[in-house]
Amino acid sequence: MKIAVLSRNPNLYSTRRLVEAGRERGHEVRVIDTLRAYMNIASHKPSIHYKGEELEPFDAVIPRIGASITFYGAAVLRQFEMMGVFPLNESVAISRSRDKLRSLQLLSRKGVGLPVTGFAHSPDDIPDLISMVGGAPLVIKLLEGTQGIGVVMCETEKAAESVLEAFMGLKANIMVQEYIREAGGADIRCLVVGEKVIAAMKRQAKPGEFRSNLHRGGSASLIKITPEERMTAVRAAKVMGLNVAGVDILRSNHGPVVMEVNSSPGLEGIESTTGKDVAGLIIEYIEKNARPNQTRTRGKG
Repeated sequence: MKIAVLSRNPNLYSTRRLVEAGRERGHEVRVIDTLRAYMNIASHKPSIHYKGEELEPFDAVIPRIGASITFYGAAVLRQFEMMGVFPLNESVAISRSRDKLRSLQLLSRKGVGLPVTGFAHSPDDIPDLISMVGGAPLVIKLLEGTQGIGVVMCETEKAAESVLEAFMGLKANIMVQEYIREAGGADIRCLVVGEKVIAAMKRQAKPGEFRSNLHRGGSASLIKITPEERMTAVRAAKVMGLNVAGVDILRSNHGPVVMEVNSSPGLEGIESTTGKDVAGLIIEYIEKNARPNQTRTRGKG
């Protein structure tokens, strides 16, 4: 099979592992810098050019699109889909999961457990917004933030009001969430591949920090997840339409709640913590499922 990996940096651990795993299994794998790919849109025969040449056809494409280039990356991936290439994750599903508010609304509609979340535009509504999520302490998140950046915990309602007023003054899109105290600064990252949780790890925030992201100094350890947590992770990925996803879950007093569904989950933390060949299982999924013109959306949406 010919597999393209859409990634800005071939030296990133996740990209490198996917290339290695694909080549070990006898496939031809090529890394394509997402921002150097460009498209002929108006043609009856859609094509993608790369660094001055037209790309030959691929059987499958693995999108590793960074949050900062979601719009352009999704356009490139959509062009691959229009050419009949099998995408590991579809462009529509990636765009859906990157919009934090939209993704929570979709999960809520399907009855997936979530923290109480509020969203407002006017500073006049701040007091009611705070009480809606159960008062302080609470968490304020920038909708565009990633890897824990743009996430603030407010211990008091006065602090929450000040932060919300500041963000709203900057015309930033923010949402407010209840703080799940019982999680104790820990979350569970479940890696879903093809409707199965293939690996899970617990991420614990460092002392004095509430964000458990490994990029922020959090530590990872093995964890045995419950059947309910497994089912929640699989359902969350399915609602987003993602074949491969990192689903972040908190253990709350009212069962597992989903914090986020990530369409390009990093492989380094989960592979080193669990010892599982996650990249190999992703390639295996492509081998079993990649067929021409299999995209449900065919570039629509």
